Amino acid sequence: MRVVLQRVSKASVTVEGKKISSINVGVLIFVGIENEDSQVDIDWLTNKIANLRIFNDEDGVMNRSLLATKGDAIVVSQFTLHASTKKGNRPSYIKAARPEVATPLYEAFISTMESKMGKKVGTGIFGADMKVELLNDGPVTILIDTKNKD
Repeated sequence: MRVVLQRVSKASVTVEGKKISSINVGVLIFVGIENEDSQVDIDWLTNKIANLRIFNDEDGVMNRSLLATKGDAIVVSQFTLHASTKKGNRPSYIKAARPEVATPLYEAFISTMESKMGKKVGTGIFGADMKVELLNDGPVTILIDTKNKD
């Protein structure tokens, strides 16, 4: 499982002209799922995201977590995070899980993230054409891959 995590001042997701999720201060999480991913990956990753100290403290130092700041989150499925660009100019998405595997894992990721945060998180719609708007704060953008925990 791979995520691109962005600290945001605000973010929203629109599908077919209708805004379905919006947040103010928090994180926008793009999540890509592989066939080998499981609840173990979800548990490790949601714990990491909830506790990652990427928000400023009173001294302006990134020393506070999403949990400590009571920030919000939006989770958006993003199969293109598993693009392979080794050959040619057309990315291959062979490592990205098919919807029948990815959808339940995406839903479990959302549920687990909500449990860790103690509140609802915003979402996109799995497989939809989404328009995502964000105001990246910092900018702070972090890549995390459960297959590379070093």
